[in-house]
Amino acid sequence: MMRTSHPPVRWRRRALAASGALLLGASLVTATAASAEDDPRVGLGAGLRDAEMATSGVEFLQNVPLPAGFTINSDLAFTGDHAIVGSYSGFQVFDISDPAAPVLDTAFVCPGGQGDVSVHGDLLFMSVEATNGRIDCGTQGAAGSVNPERFRGVRIFDISDLSNPLQLPGVQTCRGSHTHTLVTDPDDAENVYIYNSGTAGVRPALELAGCENAALTTEPVTSGNPTQWRIDVIKVPLASPEDAAIVSQPRIFTDVETGAFNGLQNTLPNTQRHPSGAFYSPTPNTNTCHDVTAFPEIGLLAGACQGNGILVDISDPVKPERIDAVADPNFSYWHSATFNNDGTKVIFTDEWGGGTGARCLAEHQPEWGANALFDIVDGKLEFASYYKLPAPQTAQENCVAHNGSIIPVPGRDIMVQAWYQGGLSIIDFTDTAEPIEIAYLDRGPVSAGGLTLGGYWSTYWYNGNVLGSEIARGFDTVELAESDWMSANEIAAAGEIVLDEFNAQHQARLVHAPSFAVAGSYVDQAERAGTLSDKALAQVRTHLAEAQVLVADGSSSTAIVAQLDNAIKKSGAPADSAVVQAITELKATFS
Repeated sequence: MMRTSHPPVRWRRRALAASGALLLGASLVTATAASAEDDPRVGLGAGLRDAEMATSGVEFLQNVPLPAGFTINSDLAFTGDHAIVGSYSGFQVFDISDPAAPVLDTAFVCPGGQGDVSVHGDLLFMSVEATNGRIDCGTQGAAGSVNPERFRGVRIFDISDLSNPLQLPGVQTCRGSHTHTLVTDPDDAENVYIYNSGTAGVRPALELAGCENAALTTEPVTSGNPTQWRIDVIKVPLASPEDAAIVSQPRIFTDVETGAFNGLQNTLPNTQRHPSGAFYSPTPNTNTCHDVTAFPEIGLLAGACQGNGILVDISDPVKPERIDAVADPNFSYWHSATFNNDGTKVIFTDEWGGGTGARCLAEHQPEWGANALFDIVDGKLEFASYYKLPAPQTAQENCVAHNGSIIPVPGRDIMVQAWYQGGLSIIDFTDTAEPIEIAYLDRGPVSAGGLTLGGYWSTYWYNGNVLGSEIARGFDTVELAESDWMSANEIAAAGEIVLDEFNAQHQARLVHAPSFAVAGSYVDQAERAGTLSDKALAQVRTHLAEAQVLVADGSSSTAIVAQLDNAIKKSGAPADSAVVQAITELKATFS
């Protein structure tokens, strides 16, 4: 059964905030959301294949179940007309040239943990952290505390033939690879870099030389070369990716005054309680990053690093330097980060419960297991608000903030985000102090009989559609639907951004070419904001429509420009307004 509804939901989360080493006292909360009883997401029927579904502002297109032998889907990457879905069993390659009918092309078995993936040209990178990962991708595991056949680190594949991936020598690391992030250098086209984050226990030096374990401690650590409190930077020569190797291991958590490697959050297990009354789960001890997102174009990286959110200068990708750090007593585990399109804001997620807990219950506070939104001001993170999925979920549904990406609507900051069995939520955070939910998709629980792991691991926008990796149910395709909060022009303009490849943790500015959809988007936004009169709106739209007809008819540029000039004149808007600027840029393409 499908339920649809279109109410906007607004959550306002204000808090006493302080930029710098710690963010303290995040406590003042005001909510102005629709009543939970009125939300179609409440009370959805359960089922693995036949759960009830509720949508608003999106349309569900298709689901492809996990192939035989695969369990637990994870993260996504995209290349051309293909989506690559990581998993604990290996990876799958889908042809998404028709998003309404995705086709599984390849299911490559290669166990080793959650299997996060990223792509660059003909190369595929895959994270391996579990102790069953083998050099040969075998399924027999790697028994023993020390095993020369074990692989934990970043696998590298040649995917020039997607139907026949070829594994190249990868890079072994001391704590394996829970996640990794592709980092490019705008001044170096011959190499790419992989920032690796391992969260598992340290391997024995007998298995991998150079690994040095150290007990987690609240005391300053300034000696030795402990494997904790650092990340790995892997250099990949594009001409010889088989020569990839670790070139630095930056200690980006160091206290700049004392030199202590463990210079940020140092909570120990079962020594500090979450505001919910339970002990933190996981413990927010900053001894590695869970996930980092790079924006090489502006030389910044946002790191979600267990107990802290950090901002890092990556202008030299081999020597990243932390420039700010924040923490929040409401946050259990800083999990992932997403910049807005111009790199002036960042959203951090909190994976309270580790992704396996039901953390969206009605009694849970909206700042727990949520997003924290920050503005970046003069190189510092300034807290603005929280956002949490507004519809309460059941005790049978693992639910907490998880992975998402920007939807490139001109003039707005919009993000689609996974919430495990909370489904997906699309939010407008143009005003970081007032994030607004504008669309959603949610299924009922995988099972009515108890909490069974499932839900969206990642939901990303790619070339006109939302693609979702569902842990238990497989691969989903979704499209935006016109609503009060998203116009046909805005959907079309977002779809005009077409990428050759996409990794959500490697961001770049997405620039719209002048078009009628872009101009129309700004007109629609002016209507939504009430900045143009009804008469002006009607006249501007009439002249834009007439200009578009002239283009289709092959009319002269002079006639087209005349209509666009009329649209500008009839708008009555100032020259620096978004509407006038968009129409002026469009006009220039015909002049």
